[in-house]
Amino acid sequence: MNLSSLAVLLVFQCLGEGVAHLLGVAIPGPVIGLLLLLVAFHVVPSLARMTEQTCWAILQHLSLLFLPAGVGVMAVLSRVREGYLAISVGLALSTMAAIAAGAWVTDRTMRWFDPESADEK
Repeated sequence: MNLSSLAVLLVFQCLGEGVAHLLGVAIPGPVIGLLLLLVAFHVVPSLARMTEQTCWAILQHLSLLFLPAGVGVMAVLSRVREGYLAISVGLALSTMAAIAAGAWVTDRTMRWFDPESADEK
């Protein structure tokens, strides 16, 4: 993991935040930044190779990023208890939707970057 590849990731996150703020869209800035980064990877493949090791290092420690959210839930536990059924149903449905969307995007992206893999199926 090197500082320049981490800087690239942070620059694209900031770009996404800026675009979201300027356009006033309901899409979160980091999501826009991720889409811009995907386009940049496609246009400049060496950028993808440069950031690959850093991305893997971040993904290996992804569970640590959920700690603040867990602490936040504990801080409002009484409110969570009041609406546990709605929260549970919403969480289950959104998880299934996220898994389906992730699988679809992964499949499409793999076909985009490696068209030969689509022929093997």
